Amino acid sequence: MTSDVPAPPPGTPPTSPEEAVRIVRGRFAQPTAPDGSPAELSVHEFDLGYLVYPTPRPVEPGSGRPAAPAPPGGAKVVVSKETGEAVTVPNYPTEQAIALYREIRGRGD
Repeated sequence: MTSDVPAPPPGTPPTSPEEAVRIVRGRFAQPTAPDGSPAELSVHEFDLGYLVYPTPRPVEPGSGRPAAPAPPGGAKVVVSKETGEAVTVPNYPTEQAIALYREIRGRGD
Protein backbone atom coordinates (compact mmCIF):
# COMPACT_ATOMS: atom_id res chain seq x y z
CA MET A 1 0.00 0.00 0.00
CA THR A 2 2.30 2.73 -1.13
CA SER A 3 1.31 5.97 -2.75
CA ASP A 4 2.97 9.14 -3.95
CA VAL A 5 -0.08 11.12 -2.82
CA PRO A 6 0.75 13.10 0.35
CA ALA A 7 -1.15 12.61 3.59
CA PRO A 8 -3.97 15.05 4.32
CA PRO A 9 -2.98 17.93 6.64
CA PRO A 10 -3.19 17.17 10.39
CA GLY A 11 -6.74 17.47 11.67
CA THR A 12 -8.26 16.41 8.35
CA PRO A 13 -10.42 13.30 8.74
CA PRO A 14 -9.68 10.48 6.30
CA THR A 15 -12.39 9.58 3.81
CA SER A 16 -11.00 6.17 2.83
CA PRO A 17 -8.71 3.40 4.08
CA GLU A 18 -6.05 4.63 1.64
CA GLU A 19 -6.08 8.09 3.24
CA ALA A 20 -5.77 6.50 6.68
CA VAL A 21 -2.64 4.67 5.50
CA ARG A 22 -1.20 7.92 4.10
CA ILE A 23 -1.82 9.60 7.47
CA VAL A 24 -0.01 6.77 9.27
CA ARG A 25 2.91 6.80 6.81
CA GLY A 26 3.19 10.59 7.20
CA ARG A 27 3.26 10.56 11.00
CA PHE A 28 4.98 7.33 12.02
CA ALA A 29 8.16 5.46 11.10
CA GLN A 30 7.83 2.82 8.40
CA PRO A 31 7.42 -0.58 10.07
CA THR A 32 9.80 -3.27 8.87
CA ALA A 33 9.63 -7.02 8.54
CA PRO A 34 12.10 -9.20 10.47
CA ASP A 35 14.37 -9.23 7.39
CA GLY A 36 14.52 -5.41 7.40
CA SER A 37 12.34 -4.88 4.34
CA PRO A 38 9.36 -2.47 4.53
CA ALA A 39 6.25 -4.13 5.94
CA GLU A 40 2.99 -3.99 4.04
CA LEU A 41 0.21 -2.18 5.92
CA SER A 42 -3.35 -3.49 6.30
CA VAL A 43 -6.45 -1.55 7.30
CA HIS A 44 -9.52 -2.65 9.23
CA GLU A 45 -12.31 -0.08 8.98
CA PHE A 46 -14.78 0.24 11.84
CA ASP A 47 -17.42 2.80 12.83
CA LEU A 48 -15.06 5.20 14.65
CA GLY A 49 -11.97 4.90 12.51
CA TYR A 50 -9.39 2.83 10.71
CA LEU A 51 -7.07 0.36 12.44
CA VAL A 52 -3.77 0.30 10.54
CA TYR A 53 -1.18 -2.40 11.19
CA PRO A 54 1.70 -4.27 9.52
CA THR A 55 0.63 -7.34 7.57
CA PRO A 56 2.23 -10.60 8.72
CA ARG A 57 4.51 -12.25 6.20
CA PRO A 58 3.03 -15.21 4.28
CA VAL A 59 4.39 -18.74 4.42
CA GLU A 60 7.75 -19.05 2.68
CA PRO A 61 7.19 -20.82 -0.67
CA GLY A 62 8.14 -24.47 -0.61
CA SER A 63 9.14 -24.48 3.05
CA GLY A 64 5.75 -25.14 4.61
CA ARG A 65 6.65 -22.77 7.45
CA PRO A 66 5.91 -19.12 8.06
CA ALA A 67 8.50 -16.48 7.40
CA ALA A 68 10.41 -15.29 10.46
CA PRO A 69 8.00 -14.02 13.10
CA ALA A 70 7.73 -10.36 13.89
CA PRO A 71 9.57 -9.22 17.00
CA PRO A 72 7.42 -9.01 20.14
CA GLY A 73 5.80 -5.73 21.02
CA GLY A 74 4.89 -3.15 18.47
CA ALA A 75 1.70 -1.22 18.04
CA LYS A 76 -1.24 -0.66 15.77
CA VAL A 77 -2.52 2.81 14.87
CA VAL A 78 -6.12 4.01 14.90
CA VAL A 79 -6.97 6.99 12.69
CA SER A 80 -10.18 8.71 13.78
CA LYS A 81 -12.83 9.16 11.11
CA GLU A 82 -14.09 12.19 13.01
CA THR A 83 -10.88 14.18 13.52
CA GLY A 84 -8.04 12.49 11.62
CA GLU A 85 -6.17 12.05 14.91
CA ALA A 86 -3.80 9.06 14.86
CA VAL A 87 -3.19 7.21 18.12
CA THR A 88 -1.31 4.03 18.89
CA VAL A 89 -2.80 1.03 20.63
CA PRO A 90 -0.98 -2.15 21.67
CA ASN A 91 -0.48 -4.86 19.09
CA TYR A 92 -3.58 -6.73 20.25
CA PRO A 93 -5.84 -8.79 17.99
CA THR A 94 -8.08 -6.54 15.90
CA GLU A 95 -11.24 -6.67 18.02
CA GLN A 96 -9.31 -6.17 21.27
CA ALA A 97 -7.43 -3.19 19.81
CA ILE A 98 -10.72 -1.62 18.70
CA ALA A 99 -12.30 -2.28 22.12
CA LEU A 100 -9.35 -0.59 23.82
CA TYR A 101 -9.67 2.42 21.48
CA ARG A 102 -13.37 2.66 22.36
CA GLU A 103 -12.48 2.51 26.06
CA ILE A 104 -9.82 5.21 25.70
CA ARG A 105 -12.28 7.43 23.84
CA GLY A 106 -15.03 6.79 26.38
CA ARG A 107 -17.24 5.06 23.85
CA GLY A 108 -17.23 1.51 25.16
CA ASP A 109 -20.20 0.26 23.11
